[in-house]
Amino acid sequence: MLNRFKPLLSPLILFLLWELAARLGWIEVKFFPAPSTIFARLFELLGTRQFWTDLGLSLQRAGIGMLMGGVPGVLVGLAMGLFKPVRDFLQPLVAGLYPLPKIAILPLLLLIFGLGEMSKYVTVAIGVFFIMVINTSAGVLNIRPIYFDVARSLHASRWQTYATVALPGALPGIFTGIRLATGVALLLLVSAEFVGANEGLGYRIWWSWTVFWVDVMYVGLLEIAFLGFVSAYLVDMLERALLPWRR
Repeated sequence: MLNRFKPLLSPLILFLLWELAARLGWIEVKFFPAPSTIFARLFELLGTRQFWTDLGLSLQRAGIGMLMGGVPGVLVGLAMGLFKPVRDFLQPLVAGLYPLPKIAILPLLLLIFGLGEMSKYVTVAIGVFFIMVINTSAGVLNIRPIYFDVARSLHASRWQTYATVALPGALPGIFTGIRLATGVALLLLVSAEFVGANEGLGYRIWWSWTVFWVDVMYVGLLEIAFLGFVSAYLVDMLERALLPWRR
């Protein structure tokens, strides 16, 4: 029972130290309000429609962007891991484009897709795509060759080899990619909402900064941190369910 609450221990210690420092005057509360002040503002905002609208829109944008980038990323990663000609052809492109800051091309995406939802979906999708390609292909390449030899000796079709050897063997790499991609998706989404939205968590953080409502800004940051925590927990649960041998 206690093991379930261990992940909450370090955040609680951080909040307690933060509260103590604020109450003792060790930090400037105009810039670092006490956690009690932030949570009081959070509970106040929970009763407003705008809070849930911002949260829902950001979740929708992140989820759609993850699907748009994640599914093609897994398929391309599988192809790169299984076929050397494909890997030789695409590897230079992936190696060259992956380090490019995705938020740096946001102005270009805004020119192409406008200020609507598509520019935010594509911003998230691009970042997620490369992470899933790299981790999926690495997962396939880490599969021991003997498993493919067994599939060939059993006269498995190409599709059966993909479904029973390549995909299950790549799942650890895929889940590693999903963990990384969820954090990157939130990062890119908030950055896109800073400049290309009038609702959403990123917009609310930027707006609260412009009017110097620091406690509201911290509420937005707390929401993003909570989403990151929950997404990591859900990915871990799904991995344990699909990969019981890795427990």
